[in-house]
Amino acid sequence: MTAAAAIDAARFRAVLGHFCTGVAVVTGHDGTAPVGFACQSFAALSLDPPLVLFCPSRNSGSWPVIERSGSFAVNVLSEEQQELSAVFGARGVDKFASVPWQPGPSGAPLLDGALTWLDCSVETVHPAGDHYVVIGRVRALGAEATDHGAPLLFYRGQYAATRAQTELDTLYDWPRPDDWL
Repeated sequence: MTAAAAIDAARFRAVLGHFCTGVAVVTGHDGTAPVGFACQSFAALSLDPPLVLFCPSRNSGSWPVIERSGSFAVNVLSEEQQELSAVFGARGVDKFASVPWQPGPSGAPLLDGALTWLDCSVETVHPAGDHYVVIGRVRALGAEATDHGAPLLFYRGQYAATRAQTELDTLYDWPRPDDWL
């Protein structure tokens, strides 16, 4: 029995569910139609050069279109956008039918109401199990949102919310270690 066979997929998902993630929508445009999907496997990778990563499923219908176009946008969702997350998490629907958006610098859709966005070019793609690891070079940034509310989070299989931290909540003055962005 291999190590992978010894790990139960449902339990693996449940254990990983204890790690809270933000929810973003990765979008692209092939010159004909916009595409996009909800993504919780998005992260900052490097400041110099500015790189991010996300991990689309090998079964994604949107990813091949984005890969061929060579560019994408990451739309960081606010807690008020749970319904939008559900739309972009579904298969086989016209995800942009009722979603207002504007083209970003690369032409990839920037969703109205997102906390902020990043416009990127595909740098490299690595196969990884049933997903791909996509590294993108950031080409343009959205505004630093201050009035759009809190981020949409996913925790233990459901949406979650944050609250603002007060001075009394702060137990540690976190340094900025070299290995953090």
